[in-house]
Amino acid sequence: MNSNRFNAARLLTSAALGASGVLAFAPFGLFWLAPLVWLGLLLLLRRASDVRQAAFLGFAFGLGFFLCGVSWVYVSLSVFGGMPWWLAGFAAFLFCAVLALFPLLAAAAFKRWQPAADWRQALFFAALVAGGDWLRGWIFTGFPWLAAGYSQTPPSPLAGFAPLIGVHGLSLLAVLSGTLLLCRWRGALVVGALLLAGFGLRQVAWTTPDGEPITVALIQGNVPQEMKFRPETLIRTLDLYHELVAAHPAHLTLLPETAIPIFFEQLPPAYIEALKASAASHGGDLILGTLTGDGARYWNSALSLGRSPSQIYSKTHLVPFGETIPPGFSWFMQLATIPMSSFERGPERQEPLAVAGRRVAVNICYEDAFGEEIIAALPQAGILANLSNTAWFGRSLAQPQHLQIARLRALESGRPMLRATNTGITAVIAPDGTVVAQLPSFTQGVLQAEVTAYQGLTPYARFGNGPALTLMLLLLAAAIRRGRA
Repeated sequence: MNSNRFNAARLLTSAALGASGVLAFAPFGLFWLAPLVWLGLLLLLRRASDVRQAAFLGFAFGLGFFLCGVSWVYVSLSVFGGMPWWLAGFAAFLFCAVLALFPLLAAAAFKRWQPAADWRQALFFAALVAGGDWLRGWIFTGFPWLAAGYSQTPPSPLAGFAPLIGVHGLSLLAVLSGTLLLCRWRGALVVGALLLAGFGLRQVAWTTPDGEPITVALIQGNVPQEMKFRPETLIRTLDLYHELVAAHPAHLTLLPETAIPIFFEQLPPAYIEALKASAASHGGDLILGTLTGDGARYWNSALSLGRSPSQIYSKTHLVPFGETIPPGFSWFMQLATIPMSSFERGPERQEPLAVAGRRVAVNICYEDAFGEEIIAALPQAGILANLSNTAWFGRSLAQPQHLQIARLRALESGRPMLRATNTGITAVIAPDGTVVAQLPSFTQGVLQAEVTAYQGLTPYARFGNGPALTLMLLLLAAAIRRGRA
């Protein structure tokens, strides 16, 4: 067979493997597929003739994976950002190609220092992939979306390890569960032991209820993104949220990110008083997403109104190109019409909001993709709350993927997570990562439920990503010691 055709077939196989890996994540939920997909890539790498060929295989895998998994960035740039379709398509492709460099690096490193023994290869490759996921979630402010560990939310048995070692530890175990099958029955026994241990850990209550349940109302306004910032729709939007708040009393009411699409300081005082009175009349508090500023700078904020003193949280982890402009890229943003794309960062340390007699740690949009940032509010906070607006990404995989990320944050922290979103997926998540209730996407509604605050610390909340990174280093050391034997 012609070697060029043979190499092309392997590259296509690798890209197809990467594309199929998206099925392991929400909304498809084939969590068992993730270990097999990474095992497939490892088998291809073992047959690669050199580092260069392995790098191409890793890049093809990553390109297939990210083009199918996160190319929804095209929607935000083209449909809602106003960028020409061809430029938005190129930008989305380039973005996915940059993300594909991380599987490339893992594949090249594996081939460069490939151990001889099967079990060493299994450990080595799993540690490289998990380490790449962690690096991707840190470098250039981070984009940890679709890290392998996110595929292992319940009902995966491996979810039991999340309160101990977090999502990056889950990435390691998910890949290891596939690569260890190289070792045949011995590897299968180890994988079986991991699954049993994970199932057992799922029965452990790492945190405990704190106080009586409170009622919550999570409002999903379903305001079309293309209408959200138009002046002629402002009054309609303000009336909508006031009506929904007044009609659904609760101890704690949440409105989505930038539900009020103008500066809070520009709101009529009568409107602010009406919202405050609606919340306070039922002995409750309201947290709304809005914009705040001082004339020269502005923030993406969450502000509380109601019975408790007014408090504010301002977003600290901003989205590059969406909320902050990286140096040298102002020309790129001029090609799009994304409003409010140069926010200021909020203070590094912000106290949880004291509302409804509880301490609530608010995070905005994709801030909940960063586990160590979320646990910074613990143990003070008993409830986590995410305000989001994924309308920017239309009817894509972004919404279910984001919900899955939030489920991992609840698992890692042992806290309930409340999600109030503009178009979905608005949900209540229990401390064990299960979705208690949710609203259908792209519908207007209010999700009402009872939620209990929790106290205590999971091992992950105490130590963050340290144990997972230590485990990766130990596996790397075990795989490469005594040379390549």
